[in-house]
This record gives sequence, structure tokens and C-alpha cells, in this order.
Amino acid sequence: MTNFAYANLAYCYFSLNRLQDVKATIAAHARELESPQLHTLLYSLAFLEDDAAGMAQQVAWSADKTGVEDTLLYFEADTAAYFGHLGKARQFSRRAVDSAERGDEKETAAGYEAEAALREALFGNLAEARERAAAALRLSKGRDVRYATALALAIAGDSRQAQTIADDLNADFAEATTVQFNYLPTIRALLLLNRNKVPEAVEVLQKSAPYELGTPGVAAFSPNLYPVYVRGQAYLVGHQGTEAAAEFQKILDHRGVVLNQPTGALAHLQIGRADAMAGDTAKARAAYHDFVTLWKDADPDIPVLKQAKAEYAKLQ
Repeated sequence: MTNFAYANLAYCYFSLNRLQDVKATIAAHARELESPQLHTLLYSLAFLEDDAAGMAQQVAWSADKTGVEDTLLYFEADTAAYFGHLGKARQFSRRAVDSAERGDEKETAAGYEAEAALREALFGNLAEARERAAAALRLSKGRDVRYATALALAIAGDSRQAQTIADDLNADFAEATTVQFNYLPTIRALLLLNRNKVPEAVEVLQKSAPYELGTPGVAAFSPNLYPVYVRGQAYLVGHQGTEAAAEFQKILDHRGVVLNQPTGALAHLQIGRADAMAGDTAKARAAYHDFVTLWKDADPDIPVLKQAKAEYAKLQ
């Protein structure tokens, strides 16, 4: 087997939350895996095991390595954001973009900008989200870049531009499974939610159901389980708390797929909202507690954190 095959095997084990098998694969095939892939695997493993030193070791290894450093900096950005350290996440994202551009990897750099735009949108910084989306599209209009920026813009309320991007994706990738069965239903569902069309949003996401637990995208942007997250949001908008909680729970149940994406942290908050809506105050308090504990050292001015604390206080 090639190093790519062993890496794919390890990532399959990640997807199944079988971390001991990830470790065994790395230990048995470290020589074959001795490549940038090995270090991204080790970083992801360290994240899931709450091993800050292990993550830092992989980032340090990547320093000044063209075509590698940017990936580990991007991982660091997501990890910082996962714990609510948005200022640090922005710094790491800028460094990742700069590193990718020095390596003449404009598409990759655009992916980092697009991911940063989506992060800002999810955290409630809508003006910053639009700025980062514009920066991404100036660098590249690749498939995954357009998807991330469309999500960010839809969440930020710029439905017109998000719709234009969705239409272009549909025209350019009419037979691409990932676009037609994952990306477009997710964008369209968000656009429908912006118009408060909840049943239609849930319906359009049915197209994603057979594929949504997979891992679309590339290293510069890995948008895993976004159809699930958006479906959960749709149920929240429709005041269907029990159904919403079940969707967000899928994200927590698939940590090896979601890894350090911001939705992995936000799912705790969304479950709290869903449980409160369903009338289960005890479970809601527990979920809110999980979120505010995860973000105990978070930057205090993040809009979604302010909202979460206000909502949690009302449950006390």
C-alpha cells in the first residue's frame, strides 16, 4: 500500500471514532506515512485527545516548510476558534493564507479565507464574514471556495449573492455528486430559512441524507456535516426542538468526522436551545453548561457567546 492508502485507512478509522485503530495504523506504517499526511493525522489525533502539546509539536514541525506549514496553521486556526479564541484564530488564518500564497497556492489560500468567512458568520460577526468572503473570491472561484463563501454569505444575510453563487455552481457542476447532493441543498436550505420557509428547507435537505455523513471538500476547507447542522437550524426555526436536538447530536456523535470545525463546538449550544424549546430544562442547562465550559476562556465579545450566556442565565 502507498502512503496515501494508509492515510485513507487512518481517516476511515477517524470517521468511525476508532482512535485506537488510528494509532495502530500510524504505529505500524509510520515509515510509509512519513510525509505531511503523517503530521496532519497526528495533529487530528492530538486534537481529539485534548493533547495541546501534541498539536503544538506538529505545528512546530511544519514551520517554514512550503506547502505544509499553511495546512497546520489552518488546523490551528480551527482549533483556536473551536475554543472561542477568535482573535488567535484570525491570526492563524492570516498566517495560513500568507504561507499558501508564498507557495503559489492561490486556491488553497482562498479556501482558508473562505473557511474564515464561514467561521465569522457562524459566530455572528456578519460584516467580517462578508469581508472575508470577498477576499476569498478575489483569490479564486474554485468549487469549494464558492461553496464556503455562499454558506457564509447566506448566514450573513446576503441572500442575493449567495443565490448567484449557487446558480453558478449548479451550472458549472451539473453532474458532480458532491455539489448536487451536498453543497447545493445546504445553500438552498439556508436561503429558504432566510425567507422563513422551514418545511421547504427541510425538504430540500432530504437530497443530502444519503451523503451527508461523508467528508466532501479538500484540506483547505473540509465542510463536514453541514447539511446536518443546517437541518438542525431549520428545526429550531420551526420550533421543533426534539428533532433539532437529534440533528445536532449527530455532530457530537461524529467527532472523528467533524474534528475541530466550529460546528463541533456550536452543536452543544444548539442542543441547549433545542432542549429548552422542547421543554426539557435540565437537559438544556447541561448542554449550555457544556458550551460555556468549552468556551470558558473565549474572547468575550463574540456575538454568539453573548447570546448563549444570556439564554443560559434565563434557565437558572
